[in-house]
Amino acid sequence: MTGPDGPEVVGQDGVGVQDALQRLWTPHRLAYVQGSKKPDEGCPFCRLPEKSDEDALILARGKTVYAVLNLYPYNPGHLMAVPYRHVADYTDLTAEETVEVAEFTQRAMRVIREVSSAHGFNIGMNQGVIAGAGIAAHLHQHVVPRWGGDANFMPVIGHTKVLPQLLGETRQLLADAW
Repeated sequence: MTGPDGPEVVGQDGVGVQDALQRLWTPHRLAYVQGSKKPDEGCPFCRLPEKSDEDALILARGKTVYAVLNLYPYNPGHLMAVPYRHVADYTDLTAEETVEVAEFTQRAMRVIREVSSAHGFNIGMNQGVIAGAGIAAHLHQHVVPRWGGDANFMPVIGHTKVLPQLLGETRQLLADAW
């Protein structure tokens, strides 16, 4: 809440205590964080391939792996290479899955560079909840495009990410180039 003298936070006694942070309240995300918006029917990465590519935001399907847009992207074009097989740990991938994850990652980089001229990428896997994996039970490799200046004042000061394109439009653009 912002008071007449600036931002406030609630202290232990329930009274606002000033600090230097502005806040963008996103109560709709609480349901996701608490798990009530996470489907109860099992793993979402196992269910996605059963849907149409458009509905699931799938860009491409391989023999053992598929590429899908991230529902909560860090940047436009943030996607993941996901094995079809439900496996949590990188060391448990078969040789064929390991190769195809790598190939999909390379292809994703080429496509994103072609479509949106990304200057660089963050690529990685969060192995386990403690490492930051939102869905730790099903391995997935993130491919996050980066541009000079993409960490502008909005995320740094406003803690808000601006995404210039709807996910469906991004999916179509990348899928067509794939």
